[in-house]
Amino acid sequence: MAERLVKVYSRFNRIWHWLQVVLILMLFFTGTRIMGLHTLIPFEGAVTLHTLSALVLLVLWAFATFWLFTTENWKQFIPRYKGLPQVIRFYAWGVFRGEEHPYQKAYHRRHNPLQALTYLALKIVLFPAIWMSGLAYLLYTFWSPLDDQSFWLMVVANIHILAAFSVATFVLLHVYLLTIGGFRVHVRPMISGFEEVEVSAEAEAYFAAEKPERLKAEG
Repeated sequence: MAERLVKVYSRFNRIWHWLQVVLILMLFFTGTRIMGLHTLIPFEGAVTLHTLSALVLLVLWAFATFWLFTTENWKQFIPRYKGLPQVIRFYAWGVFRGEEHPYQKAYHRRHNPLQALTYLALKIVLFPAIWMSGLAYLLYTFWSPLDDQSFWLMVVANIHILAAFSVATFVLLHVYLLTIGGFRVHVRPMISGFEEVEVSAEAEAYFAAEKPERLKAEG
């Protein structure tokens, strides 16, 4: 195994990532306005922007899900126990003592065990919770006759808010973790598409012969 600069993030992958960032920030900004936490924009405008951003994000997630399964990139999010205790210990203790990260990225396995577990929980728990509660809230007019005392509306709203703040917490932790080892080092791959990962001699030979655009000379 040798470390090489390999194009691991496709153009769609990068566009999806950054567009998702913009939309989530917009949703949080408008959502906190709807909750009354600030008055930087009119309430009606916040509701409109929040709804439009949510619908665009839903469409983006649908395309991203299709892309993940058709390209088999969904395998990157399968968690595994091997190496998980070491990674947890590193973030809880080792990082503050200047220890090296225990996980070495490979082309077929870019995410460390904790990342894979976190991203999987985000995709199968938090994201479904936020868009299902959001759609239920948006379509409340159609099922309001079944909710005389608005009890279920309150339940839906609280689930939506809890999921939203959970996603916001993830974003803050994500940004914090990007500072470990150098912010530019972690962000650059999501701009250029190239990241330094371990590849086998066979994989390197295949890329060189069949897909030379995926390999980039260092320096």
